[in-house]
Amino acid sequence: MLEKYLQEIGLNEKEAAVYLALLQYDNAAVMDLAKKTNINRSTTYTVLESLAKKGLVSETTVGKKTRYQAESPERLETFVERQKVVLEEHSKRLKDIIPQIKSVQRETGEKPIVKYFEGREGIIAASEEFFRSQESGGTSYLIYSRDLVKDIFTDSERSKYKKMRISKDIRSKSVYTSINGDLVQDNTGDRVVIDGNKYPLKCDIAVDNDLIKISILGEYLSAILIKSKDFADTLKSLVDFVHDKTKKDPTIENQ
Repeated sequence: MLEKYLQEIGLNEKEAAVYLALLQYDNAAVMDLAKKTNINRSTTYTVLESLAKKGLVSETTVGKKTRYQAESPERLETFVERQKVVLEEHSKRLKDIIPQIKSVQRETGEKPIVKYFEGREGIIAASEEFFRSQESGGTSYLIYSRDLVKDIFTDSERSKYKKMRISKDIRSKSVYTSINGDLVQDNTGDRVVIDGNKYPLKCDIAVDNDLIKISILGEYLSAILIKSKDFADTLKSLVDFVHDKTKKDPTIENQ
């Protein structure tokens, strides 16, 4: 039980075993500790060096021989406090380090991350996660059927997600279908409506940076969250293509 606790506060399995064994001696030789812990002699030296760096072990000389002493258990408090300080420093630096790590990931290629959700509640959970992850000041790319979205989500749910987006100053760029009339244009986004009979949409797709939410709104309700820059960029290009074609030929909206 004590070994498990020491591991929880930052010692590894061998460090915990050697420290507890050393507490049972006034001072001990490496050979004594190796026998008591069943850890080979060379590894025991390495463990003692590591414990010394943590301030939990010190060396002493008995005659001409080197012995090791455990520092008092109160030193564990100092060790934990030092761990807290280090974690706080890492936490402060993390905001600057994460973008650098991301840039390395994208240069070397990324492995897509996929999460699957079932049912209407699953779609809501996926939507919550997607909208919470959005960064302020960007653009969300949307592809959806307005009619299916209205059938599945309540007015308050749809309003909630729109408010979450607007509160982060995120504009939308969307392609949608609508049987019951077009959306009123406003300054929160750019929208293009397409013929739902000719080009039926059965999913609600949202893209923000490298995160994609796909809500499947057919007979079997489900959702998928995918983190992939390549996939996200492809979907954004498709939305941009429709918008560019519409600007060149405004009648495309009614085709």
